[in-house]
Amino acid sequence: MSMAGALKGAVSLVTGGASGLGRATVERFLKNGAKVVICDLPSSTGAELADQNKDNAVFCPTDVRSEADVTKALEACKSKFGRLDVLVNCAGIGVAFKTYNFNKNVAHKLEDFQRTLDVNCVGTFNVIRLSVGLMGANAPNSDGQRGVVINTASVAAYDGQMGQAAYSASKGAIVGMTLPIARDLASQGIRVCTIAPGLFETPLLLALPEKVRKYLATTVPFPQRLGFPDEYAMLAESIVANPMLNGETIRLDGAIRMQP
Repeated sequence: MSMAGALKGAVSLVTGGASGLGRATVERFLKNGAKVVICDLPSSTGAELADQNKDNAVFCPTDVRSEADVTKALEACKSKFGRLDVLVNCAGIGVAFKTYNFNKNVAHKLEDFQRTLDVNCVGTFNVIRLSVGLMGANAPNSDGQRGVVINTASVAAYDGQMGQAAYSASKGAIVGMTLPIARDLASQGIRVCTIAPGLFETPLLLALPEKVRKYLATTVPFPQRLGFPDEYAMLAESIVANPMLNGETIRLDGAIRMQP
C-alpha cells in the first residue's frame, strides 16, 4: 500500500486527540482522507476540532481509564462511520519527582505513581482491549489485515532521567506489552506497533521557559531541534501503510540518549 493512499477512507480513533502528538495525528489523518473519532477529556478543545471537520470527525469526551467512556466512543465510531480500522493511543500524563527527596524527607507519593501507570499503561490497554473487538469485525484485506493499533511510549522507557520513575515505568510497560498484544491479535489480522518519541514540541515542553527549550534542543544529535508533532503523525501514517511493521517499538528521537 502506498503512503499516499494508506489513510484514504480509513476510520480511526485517536486518544489524546485534542493536543500535542494526538492532535497532529488527527490533523494529518483528516488531511489524507481518513475519518477520525477524537477522544480526549471533556475540558479539551476536541469538540472545536471536530466541528471544523464535521463530516469526517466526531469528538467523544473520554477518560481512557473508563470502560464506559471508551465503549461510548466506540459506539459513536460504529454509528457514525460503521467500523474502526486504526487506533492511535496518544493520551498520557507525566509526573516529575524523585523516589525520595532527602532534602525535605519526603517519599514519592504512591498515588502519583499509581495514577501515572493507570492513565498511561492501564488506559492504553483499556482502549486496545475494547477497540480491537470492533476492528476484528472488519472484512480482511488481501493480506488478511483487519486493523492497526499504534501506541505511544517514550525514550524514557529506555533511558529515563532522575525524577522519572513513574513515567518511565508506565512507558516501559507499553513497550513490554507491544509484542504480546501483537501476538494475541495476529490470528485476527490486527497489527500492533509502538512509537517511542524523544523530545517533541508538545504542550508539556512548550510550557517550559524558552531558555530550557533551547538547551534541550542542543541535546538532540541530529536534527538538533525538538521534534515536530507532525513527524510523529507521519510515522503513524507509515505504520498504517507498511504491512510488515508489527510487534515493534520504533524510537523517533534524532538519536538522543537521555542523560541522568
